[in-house]
Amino acid sequence: MATEPELTPVVDFLCEHSPSKSRVMALIGPYHGARSLTAVLTCKDKHHAYQSVQLLRRALASRDTAVVMEDLNALATALPDAPASSLRAATAHAASGTWPAPAGTTFCPPDEDLGEDEDTQVDEAPTAPGSETPDGARLKDLPGKVVRIAHLREFHITDEDALIRAAIDEGWEPLPASELDADDPRDLVGAVMTLTESGSWITGADTLEDQSEAELLRAGHGDELTDWSPVPVTVHFHHGWRLRRAAPDAPADEEQPDLVALFPVKECSCGDEDCENCGWQLTPRTADLLLTALSVLADQAYDDADELRDQPVTKQQPGDWELFTRLPSLTWSADRNWRRRMARAFDDLTDDLEHGRWPQPSCTAEEMALHLAIEDAPGYLDDIDTRDTAHGTLPEHRDDYDWDACSDLFFQDHDVLMLFDARLDGIEDPDGDVNQRLGMGDLRTAAWFEPFGYPDARDPGRGFRR
Repeated sequence: MATEPELTPVVDFLCEHSPSKSRVMALIGPYHGARSLTAVLTCKDKHHAYQSVQLLRRALASRDTAVVMEDLNALATALPDAPASSLRAATAHAASGTWPAPAGTTFCPPDEDLGEDEDTQVDEAPTAPGSETPDGARLKDLPGKVVRIAHLREFHITDEDALIRAAIDEGWEPLPASELDADDPRDLVGAVMTLTESGSWITGADTLEDQSEAELLRAGHGDELTDWSPVPVTVHFHHGWRLRRAAPDAPADEEQPDLVALFPVKECSCGDEDCENCGWQLTPRTADLLLTALSVLADQAYDDADELRDQPVTKQQPGDWELFTRLPSLTWSADRNWRRRMARAFDDLTDDLEHGRWPQPSCTAEEMALHLAIEDAPGYLDDIDTRDTAHGTLPEHRDDYDWDACSDLFFQDHDVLMLFDARLDGIEDPDGDVNQRLGMGDLRTAAWFEPFGYPDARDPGRGFRR
């Protein structure tokens, strides 16, 4: 007589994507103890996989298939027959809160290894009246605040066999060969997901990245719950900085600039203060960090410009922008075109360095861009020294990382920094008394891209990198 599969609690649903297909999986097992990921369905459209996960989570939360039946029928109609049938069966399991355990799967009993004495009682927090979240509600309909957290993790698999053994010990079973991709025939993705969800140490893999981004959703800012969002939810984690862009007119596959050749250091011990070889030099290591800082700032500026568009930054709601809240507040009402030109200012200074020239600001925007780069560059040093061998191969010199010298020698003056002083409000106006007395010139936002006259103005037809 056939044995009915053991039922175990279903905890959550997840999806993962490869270039050719997407998979939906159920995280099953006791709430305390080992858990397992088991396949639900496979489909080619990642949006269908994502919608399936959201639907299954709603069914799990409501314990009622009727709540999701309309959406279930619509999604099942869009799916091929096999995944549609699997989705209907999974929805029934989700609504029951249980899942058939794969054959041979063992789980720790829920009450084992909790580290509690027999006499210890765990008081559950009482549920406040009316605290339940209404099913199907939109963000504006929820009485409480909503926090969204996104997590980014990257793992380098160093021992596939050890990884797979560890995942099997957690109750994982690889997908059938017919559902696996040619680039992942051992289902390493599923194995890593099992280990990350179980909270286990990722045996056979090194963690390369582990970031979280959290935000408070605000209906007044156009935010919406994922289920109701008309567009995919996107999250901007911090940018990688090791890969610098090539020069604007260079092909995409061009090698990085040879900083040793571009900024050759000259050694001299004569001690003569008039000797050009004894003066301060822009060294390859200093140039490397400046290039890194300028490239990262440029990408941040382009990203912020695309997201902010013409929306002003305000003191009350400055937002999570990476760059433009760092500029003087008189620029916060600038439009998208101005912000893109500011992003290009970082690129122009990068172009100077990549062609072996000292970064020489040709306008107010470039002055501000270079000040920010000099401020940020030291922060990359620890990371480079410990993990970036390319930087470590650059020759060392006594002038390395002399940021005070950079600040002294790269600028004609530091007038632009006075814009940060709230006590000097209005100093940007060239008709103002203080401005005229100090000979500062026009520092109003609209004039930030007006060329100084020296060095030579940038080519007005150079365009934008992105």
